[in-house]
Formats: sequence, C-alpha cells, structure tokens
Amino acid sequence: MFETFLHKVKLVFGDETLRARILFVLGALVVFRLLAAIPTPGINVASLEAFLNNNQFFGLLNIFSGGGFSNLSIVMLGVGPYITASIVMQLLTILVPSLKEMYQEEGDAGRERFAQYSRYLAVPLSFLQAFAFLFLLQQNGIVPSLTMLGLITNVTVIAAGSMLLMWIGELISEFGVGNGISLIIFAGIVARIPTALSQTIFAFDASQIPAYLGFIAAGVVIMGGVVFITEAERPIPVTYARRVRGNKVMGGISTYLPLRVNQAGVIPIIFALSFLLFPQMIATFLSKVSISWLASGGAWVVSALANQWIYGSIYFLLVVVFTYFYTAITFEPHQIAKNLQKNGAFVPGVRPGATTSEYLGNIITRITLVGALFLGLLAVLPLILKGITGITAISIGGTALLIVVSVILDLVKKIDAQTSIREY
Repeated sequence: MFETFLHKVKLVFGDETLRARILFVLGALVVFRLLAAIPTPGINVASLEAFLNNNQFFGLLNIFSGGGFSNLSIVMLGVGPYITASIVMQLLTILVPSLKEMYQEEGDAGRERFAQYSRYLAVPLSFLQAFAFLFLLQQNGIVPSLTMLGLITNVTVIAAGSMLLMWIGELISEFGVGNGISLIIFAGIVARIPTALSQTIFAFDASQIPAYLGFIAAGVVIMGGVVFITEAERPIPVTYARRVRGNKVMGGISTYLPLRVNQAGVIPIIFALSFLLFPQMIATFLSKVSISWLASGGAWVVSALANQWIYGSIYFLLVVVFTYFYTAITFEPHQIAKNLQKNGAFVPGVRPGATTSEYLGNIITRITLVGALFLGLLAVLPLILKGITGITAISIGGTALLIVVSVILDLVKKIDAQTSIREY
C-alpha cells in the first residue's frame, strides 16, 4: 500500500502538466490567504473576538468566508454570495422550465451559461450582504459609524473582494485540480487549525477531558461515516447487445453502472448552512431596528434558532431535502436510459427506454434516502455533543470537519483520475 502511494506521488510530481495544475492551486490559495489577512480599517478587535465567540451564526459564517470574517478582511463575505446565487438559480430550475432544460439537456455549454447567470446574480447579492453586515456590525459597536461616502467605499471594497474570490475559485476549477469554491472554504478552515490547537492547549481544563474525548470520538465517527457514504455505491448490471458488422462481432460484454449512495457529496451541507444563515442574518438585522413589531419578530426568530432542538431539526431536514434536490438536478434517469438505449445497452430483465428510466429512478430514490439520512445525522451529531458537553465550538468544528473530509476525498479522486489517465 505504501509503495502504491509512493508510485502515485511520483506520477503526480513527475508529470509536468499535473504538477503545474497542483502548483497553480497552491499559488491561488496563497493569494487567497494574503487577501484574507488584509483587514477593514477601524475595527475594534476585542469586541469582534468576543462577538464571534458568543455567536454561533457568525462562527458558521466565518467558515464560509474562509476565515476572512474573523478579522473583517476585504474578503469577509468569502464565497457566500456565489453559493447563495447558486442555490437561488437551482431553485429556479423548478419554476422555470427553460433553466432546467439549459442545465440538464444542453450539455457543457448549457451548464456554463447556467454558471454564468449564477455569477451575474452573485454581484448584487454581494453588495446587499456587504451593506447588511456592515450595518449590523455598526449596531454592535464593532465597526465605527461611517459617513455615506465611507459606507459606499467599504461596501464596494467588500463586494469586490467577494467577486475576486469567486474569480479565483473559477480559475482553480479551470486551471487546477478540484472544485475551486470548495477548496477556498477548505483552505480557510485548515488555516484556522494552528490557532484553534494553540487555544485548546492554553485553555486545557482537566475536568473537560471526557468532553475532549467525546469530541475526538465524534470526529473519528464523522470522518469514517463521510468516507463510507461517499465511497459507497450500488452497481447496476449493464449488458451491451451483440452486433455483427461485416466480419466483426461487436458488443456482447457485461459491465455495470455505479450509482453512488451520496450523489450530491458535500453540497447539501453547504446549501443547508447557507439556507440557515440567510434568515438568521435578516432576523439579527431586524432585531436592532427601531420599529417595535419588526424588532420583536426578529428577536423571536433569533431566539428560536438559538434553541438547539429547533436549529438541529431544521438543519437535519434541510440536509435531507437538499440531498434529494441536488441529486434530482445532477442525476437524470431519463437521459441515462436514453443514452443506454442509443448505445445498444440494457439492464438485464428490464425493458429499455421508459421502464429503465423508472427502474433507475426507483433505485436512486432508495439509496439516496440512506445517504441523506446518514448525512443529516452526521450534520447534527456535533450539535448533540454540544448539548451534552456545553462546548459551543464543537458544533462549528463538526460542520468544518464534514466539509474538510468531503473536499479531501473529492480532491484525491480527481488527482487519482488524472494520474490513471497518464498511467494508461
């Protein structure tokens, strides 16, 4: 096994193209970390640190900003606006048939146009989110009161930083290896590990040893569960009909179609958290306004979502729903059945065409239920541990761990695919 690993490493760094792609990813992530270190001027650092430590909402937001929110850097929004825009666009595929046709039936060109529309939508969302967060932070005394010109300048800089980060993510996807947006989130989480470890060591309390052991055990369970569900698949046997062309006999071979238990990967977690962050942001903003009924309504929503049972239940349901939703968008049984029939292939015992499409749809529905429930359970497991131990950082750390493990698995698979191509 170790020899195989060394062989793969030699292939990765021995191939000029693959080595250039990996170095490009590393260089892009270094640029991202440099941008995340440039703070917005005039911040009350002590107030900001206390505010983030006592607020789970902004702790989760810090994950999506790649750690940029912890010092209110010029990329404090991270890739949040782009993720929100992607969610809105994919929800619109249900309401707008032309968008669904573009995403599912027009191939790579249609998906590229769909992604371009998401980028366009991310621009106004970045300005809206930048204004909302600056206003909210001003109300909490973290950012000083700004003049109109100062507010416009800061909003423009923060929105431009988010768009720059989105562009870097797109460049990583095109010229590097892996999904650029996921890698930016991953880099921000990993960059916080040394600080988190040092804080844990200095704040070590012997009475909390059972809690620490529980957190480590939960981490191992989460990593094992994510690996198991990500790698699990249901093979569907496929046979190619034997055809005679001249003196050649073609087909007649049997293979299988692998259906992954979790087709959506880590996307449901990211979507669910983004969907939870948005109402929390609006409610927190409204709770500070002068209109009494709006303020009381916003405060009620904030207090309701602060309840771990309510928050955990909504989180679990959103992960399950988004797992099914994203799988329905990315996996089209009708198109797969059509392609199989076009290539002279069939599932043994199942008629080609509509019957095969229905058969594949039933299977993907059943196996996605297993993946969705397991992923939802893994998502709320840190919240359960937090309720037992009382340590707030566990709920945030568990979400980060889910994202990190899934991104690493996806990156390893893509690098392995590249090395396999070059080996052959």
